[in-house]
Amino acid sequence: METSKHAMTSGYSARVEAFRDEEYPMLKGSVYLDHAGTTPYPKSLMDSFVRDMTSNLYGNPHSGSSSSQLSTSRIEDIRLRVLQFFKADPADFDVVFVANATAGIRLVVETLRAAPDGFDYAYHQASHTSLVGVREEARNSLCLDDRQAEEWAAGHCPFETHADERPILFAYPAQSNMDGNRFPLGWSETIRRNTASGGNRTYTLLDAAAYVCSSPLDLSCAETAPDFTVLSFYKIFGFPDLGALIVRRQAEEVFNTTKYFGGGTVDMVVCLKEQWHAPKSQFLHERLEHGTLPIHNIIALDAAMDAHKRLFGSMMDVSNHTFFLHKRLDRGLRSLRHRNGKTVCTIYSPQSGLQDKHPAGGPVVAFNIRNSQHAWVSLAEFEKLATLKNFHIRTGGVCNPGGIASALGLQPWEMRQNFSSGFRCGTENDILAGKPTGVIRASLGAMSTISDVDTFVAFVAEFYQDLSLPPAVPLHTAQPSTRSDLRVHSMSIYPIKSCGHFQVPPGVDWEVRPEGLAWDREWCLVHQGTGQALSQKRYPKMALIRPTLDFGRGELRVMYAGEISPHLSQEISIPLSKNPSLFRLSTTLGSRSSRVCGEEILAQTYISTEINEFFSGKSMRHSKAHLQKHQLPLSAPMVTTSKLPGSFPGDRPPSPPDSDTERSSQQRRILLSNESPILAITLPSLDALNAEIRRSGNHKRVISPDVFRANIVIAPLSQATKTAIEPYVEDTWSSLQIGDNRHNFEMLGSCRRCHMVCINQETAEKSEEPFVTLSKTRRFDGKVFFGVHMCYSETGGDVMTAVTRKGRFPTLRVGDVVVPS
Repeated sequence: METSKHAMTSGYSARVEAFRDEEYPMLKGSVYLDHAGTTPYPKSLMDSFVRDMTSNLYGNPHSGSSSSQLSTSRIEDIRLRVLQFFKADPADFDVVFVANATAGIRLVVETLRAAPDGFDYAYHQASHTSLVGVREEARNSLCLDDRQAEEWAAGHCPFETHADERPILFAYPAQSNMDGNRFPLGWSETIRRNTASGGNRTYTLLDAAAYVCSSPLDLSCAETAPDFTVLSFYKIFGFPDLGALIVRRQAEEVFNTTKYFGGGTVDMVVCLKEQWHAPKSQFLHERLEHGTLPIHNIIALDAAMDAHKRLFGSMMDVSNHTFFLHKRLDRGLRSLRHRNGKTVCTIYSPQSGLQDKHPAGGPVVAFNIRNSQHAWVSLAEFEKLATLKNFHIRTGGVCNPGGIASALGLQPWEMRQNFSSGFRCGTENDILAGKPTGVIRASLGAMSTISDVDTFVAFVAEFYQDLSLPPAVPLHTAQPSTRSDLRVHSMSIYPIKSCGHFQVPPGVDWEVRPEGLAWDREWCLVHQGTGQALSQKRYPKMALIRPTLDFGRGELRVMYAGEISPHLSQEISIPLSKNPSLFRLSTTLGSRSSRVCGEEILAQTYISTEINEFFSGKSMRHSKAHLQKHQLPLSAPMVTTSKLPGSFPGDRPPSPPDSDTERSSQQRRILLSNESPILAITLPSLDALNAEIRRSGNHKRVISPDVFRANIVIAPLSQATKTAIEPYVEDTWSSLQIGDNRHNFEMLGSCRRCHMVCINQETAEKSEEPFVTLSKTRRFDGKVFFGVHMCYSETGGDVMTAVTRKGRFPTLRVGDVVVPS
């Protein structure tokens, strides 16, 4: 049985593999494992839709013209087809088209809220945030676990009965969008039946959005079906952006309390001396679809259903296919173990047995990764590497607070404490108090293949499975050099944040201030709509914006090195002067709040239309950099089991405090740089990194120091001393003295890296390196590091010069001697 089924699903996967490049060209070279979010749409669907749009004229259905009547007939045919897709008899159900599943939920909630005494609400703990939020509109609300839901189904209502007969709404997901766990569809019928004799009418709402992506939903029996079912079509077909609320006709009465009405939902409206209206009454959807319907989206749904059936057959075929792939992915990840026997992946999704015919869960694997020392791997770091390798996955809380809290063992007080510590959805600091704050979610769909699954498992094994033998002797720890065998090889500043660099010419003294090198990150480009400072991570071509400081003319000249329209200027000049007349008035209209790395700054715009896309940051921020564990002195020799140095470090003393409040006494001022006043790298470390890249077989890829966007590049004084400088010795430095006056610089910690280092600063092209190799060789506590943060310190150095302006604001130049300690 298992062998024949394997052959059938393997053949199905091969068929999908055969047409995928043609149907999904946008995914070429990628592995898409985020079907629970949105399914990619096939090319043939879009071709069919375009043909329809260019062959027919569709008008507003609220009219009698031929184009309007064509729209009406098509929409009604598609409405019927949707019901047939879910085996729902139109005599027992109606379909209301909405924007998405959340919009369908809101439609039900707004109606119940309008009831004379409101409504009571219970929801399952595995509910999506969109269901959780309903509680804010209810008179009373409860969050139920499996046991409590089963008790209710057995007849024990969790609410007290009320004389006012306040209605009760129970909502739950058919399938958890977090871990794929599936819940009994029969709850709707048993809860409704066992509460029918009470005074409070109970309605059930099923969130089927995650379930219908990969399984058939059968609503053929109206007596057992949910009263309200919500779903999103783009999760099944990829297109269009449309959802549905399917209403059991026996529950239509709940909408009698609806108050709002819009265009198309009424037969008559009186406004002047009287206020009266007559809502349409023949069909429920006529009363609830306010305004003009999304005509073209509904017509696109017809093409989507055609394309899906032609490519994948029935939803049962999709269900069998994804169930097979799910088992393969689940087993593959569960089988990964470090050499010391500890598991690589901690999996939260239900496990399917070999002979399971009816899976306990949908084709979703939610998991986290631990290193060989059993420490959690950062979700943000995992996603950075997965993105570079063209894996489309989702990480974080996935909009399922109850499921996350249950899976990760997070108590309410812990989640509140995490929030108080600065944790927000999407932040990189995602391991707090020794626990992860989210999960990695891989979800499979109709167009997934065996190759997708195997490639992903191999990726996790390559970068996170530690199979190396422990070293026979403790690893040598590099000691700080105290000799004057280093020099400043080059200096660069970045006048416009995240744009090209301006290299300080040899022989030029450059001033250093407490907030960094002079003119470094004085400007930034800000998104006009959001106020967010733009970054190369999202806009790689910012690397082609090349600034030059011209002190003779008092200008910042900016040249764009990429292709540009002929009528646009290739270069602009911005005055270096901070004359207030150059900017809009600092009023609520002319000055606005912007954000850099999640922190608020005040940005002012230039008046000149020629330079209105360049902004001046007028805010002082503070350094986020601090020493990392791998930089701290060891109380005992380090023992590691890494296959490459540093990728799986052993136990070390705890880091210094991480929150801004805890280290407020040591804050360092910065302007628009990400973490600290000055960033430095060393050429020996870069040489070691390039050597690792060559050993991996990538001989053509040589990493330039430019990709790390350092302010100061440090190198040996001469070729003769080059071998005396160990790679990554900068991790051990506590301070530097630079120049003839021995200006003192304090080391603030290693620089945490993201995949922005993979952008070629000359061409703006992206590649995998050096982040992939750094992930293997420079990963500590799940985070990737290269380079060190530093700042000027007024302590140390020549005491006689400390009272002079040159001592307070020292100058550096290329070639200055560097003495670490």
